[in-house]
Amino acid sequence: MRENNSLYLVFLLLALPVLLCAQEQKWDGPIPQIAPSLENFSAKFYDFEVVLEPDKNEAEWWAGAPTVARDKNGTFWMVCRMRSPEFPRGLRGYELRILKSKNGIDFTQVHFIHRTQIPIPGFERPALVLDPQTNKFKLYFCGPWQGGPWAIMKFDDVVDLTKIDPSTARVVIKAPARRYPRDVSVKEYKDPFIIFTDGKYHCFVIGYIRQNERIFHFESIDGEKWLPVGDINQPVMDLHNWHNFFIRPASVLPLSVGYLFVYEGSSSQWFDPVYNVGTGFGFTFDLHKITDLTRESPLALSSTPGDFHTFRYSHWMWVDGEIWVYAEVARPNNSHEVRLYRIKMS
Repeated sequence: MRENNSLYLVFLLLALPVLLCAQEQKWDGPIPQIAPSLENFSAKFYDFEVVLEPDKNEAEWWAGAPTVARDKNGTFWMVCRMRSPEFPRGLRGYELRILKSKNGIDFTQVHFIHRTQIPIPGFERPALVLDPQTNKFKLYFCGPWQGGPWAIMKFDDVVDLTKIDPSTARVVIKAPARRYPRDVSVKEYKDPFIIFTDGKYHCFVIGYIRQNERIFHFESIDGEKWLPVGDINQPVMDLHNWHNFFIRPASVLPLSVGYLFVYEGSSSQWFDPVYNVGTGFGFTFDLHKITDLTRESPLALSSTPGDFHTFRYSHWMWVDGEIWVYAEVARPNNSHEVRLYRIKMS
């Protein structure tokens, strides 16, 4: 969905590089900082509503990785990954929780898929898309498939998410085979964000290449058969400045002209950069050539930090002329919850 009233946001985004260069503000020190030129917009991430808490209010219990779709009746559907410290790191996602809401704020659980139902060692970020032609839901997820590397998987499409059949899970995007013995191709893919726009499905994923996480782009006509856009080993954004440890896709928000590309990353100088994650902005006209608008610092961090400032796995969408942002955010006791931020455009 594109919003006509987003035109002035386009000009703001295009002006950000100029503001950043004029400011000449670089991140300095082990604690994530917001550049002064971004502080006014960053202040919008202090007001929020909690829409899903972890099953236990304890460290390492996480509710997160929200993906949200609104059906033709205006009902909000959200799928989240629930995570527990009772399992090995990297395999702590035990459940995909399915919730619905009339207003997008008060969600009720209506279904769940446990990892033993696939079976799979662990879940991470899912991706939910409403097919504009069939009005059926497409639900994707990721994890290590049948003892192999992480891959992007999908269930059969359904009109009602409570009818998802775990036995229909299958791989739709997997790492390429080695072309020669020392090939450095992407080893595995995880954490998809998928959007349908201008007649195609676009999928942005984390790809592991030489132990680094970068962003890769696939597209599809039907949401089933996917092809890489450009060279399969060429990421669409790279590691530099504050996101020099890794960079990941978060969300894509259609604008009246082009797209806001929301990404996340961390610095090798931060405490525990594997999980201490901030969020930044890019801009793109074609969904492949992306201009980094927040080169010198992240835009969004947790406003209630403990050891971590994490603001990640955010899903951005237009709702009645506002931008609604659902995100997994760190709490002071190092648990995570899903928060909703509503950004007014006037």
